[in-house]
Amino acid sequence: MLKHLFATHPIEAAPHVDAGEHIETGAHGSSELKRVLTAKHLVLLGVGAVIGAGIFVITGQAAALHAGPALVISFLIAGFACALAGLCYAEFAAMLPVSGSAYSYSYATLGEYVAWFVGWNLVLEYLFAAATVAAGWSGYFNELLGMLGQMSGTNLALPPSLASAPFQFVEGHIQATGTLINLPAVVIIAALSGLCYVGITQSAFVNSIIVAIKVTVILLFLAFAIQVINPSNWHPFIPKAEGPGAFGWGGIFRAATIVFFSYVGFDAVSTAAGEAKNPQRDMPIGILGSLAICTVLYIAVALVLTGIAPFRMLNTPEPVATALGLYPHLSWLKAIVVLGAITGLSSVILVMLMGLPRIFFSMAKDGLLPPTLAKVHPKFRTPHIGTIIVGVAAAAMAGLFPVSVLGELVSMGTLLAFATVCVGVLILRYTRPDLKRSFRVPLVWPICITGALACVYLFWQAFEEHWRLMIGWIAIGQVIYFGYGYAHSKLRKSLG
Repeated sequence: MLKHLFATHPIEAAPHVDAGEHIETGAHGSSELKRVLTAKHLVLLGVGAVIGAGIFVITGQAAALHAGPALVISFLIAGFACALAGLCYAEFAAMLPVSGSAYSYSYATLGEYVAWFVGWNLVLEYLFAAATVAAGWSGYFNELLGMLGQMSGTNLALPPSLASAPFQFVEGHIQATGTLINLPAVVIIAALSGLCYVGITQSAFVNSIIVAIKVTVILLFLAFAIQVINPSNWHPFIPKAEGPGAFGWGGIFRAATIVFFSYVGFDAVSTAAGEAKNPQRDMPIGILGSLAICTVLYIAVALVLTGIAPFRMLNTPEPVATALGLYPHLSWLKAIVVLGAITGLSSVILVMLMGLPRIFFSMAKDGLLPPTLAKVHPKFRTPHIGTIIVGVAAAAMAGLFPVSVLGELVSMGTLLAFATVCVGVLILRYTRPDLKRSFRVPLVWPICITGALACVYLFWQAFEEHWRLMIGWIAIGQVIYFGYGYAHSKLRKSLG
């Protein structure tokens, strides 16, 4: 049994492919997905997944409760861990251009059981991230309706019964709030799921438009807000510690775990490897390029945001709008920021809803999930059944629960996946040095080891508080694997 649990896929480096060409891999056989994405598409896909809740929601809360102006250091710490993991992702994605992301990489290096564990954590990342961001999108959307209502003299905002979750978590228990449903969150997930169903080309095109809008909004914010910075708001830059995880260096590392949620989308680029025109060249550009752009924007926004407002007042659902509210002559910019937040969060939801069905696709092709999830639409060439299932599940969670409490769970699942990828690169360098690598991690030993340790350290910061939830999620995954996946594994059957 142990031999089967840790059996690895026989792999060969994938050849270069042209647009629309099928590709053979030892891990998953013939890919049925359409290869249409360029390096530009992949960079925009990464920016679309990363720039969103991190800037428009989490930045202010992490500064107000944990790091103060030193949030910049927290972003640097989280970005450093992501950069190391990103290099490892780039090597794998160029060598194994399949749709399973860290799941496929783990299957090729660490075995089936570890691959399932990583894949199950990716389900946690994508599903809960989509639902969490959709709930945040609902708040900004209803605020926009309120602003439009003020302009027209009518009340356009939805009543709380239709714009907030009917359940909430209080000290680990679910309690009813008396509302009906978070309707905008359900609607946005349904609409974007429909877009993902139609096709990857259409989804990438819409994502490109959204990315252009939200990056423009962020640059406008930086250009005008920098003029009203009050340097006294940056003193003390590292506030005195007020308890575990509250300011001081402990707060900086605690905030680094929280803002890591801001970066989790960059690995969504790797889920589109099966649809890249030239994955050997384009995947490293897409992963590392999007990560670099987003890190610079995050640090700039954190500096400006804590410079224009006292950090303790930023603990609101819309911290950027809150800070701009201190300056009446920038009210026009506040309205633009709200619009930018709506579009920015939309692209994050879109990329999350695109990524998870493709992970299901890879797991189902290996027999670890029902084969229905590996079906591809005959016309649109998308994993349509998985897209429907993910859309329904995410819409139900976003409409019923305030899943923001699970944001750190998303980070925890992602950090474990990142650490596994870092270790996998080292293992494959030792076990298969003959494979052609169009991109190689430089200084592989220090980078891979440091990347894995950094991710595990940040994981532990959140695990100490949320270990019950994390263990519960892992336990559900074990039941599914040993109840279905182990018996239906194609690799196990091939081994007799």
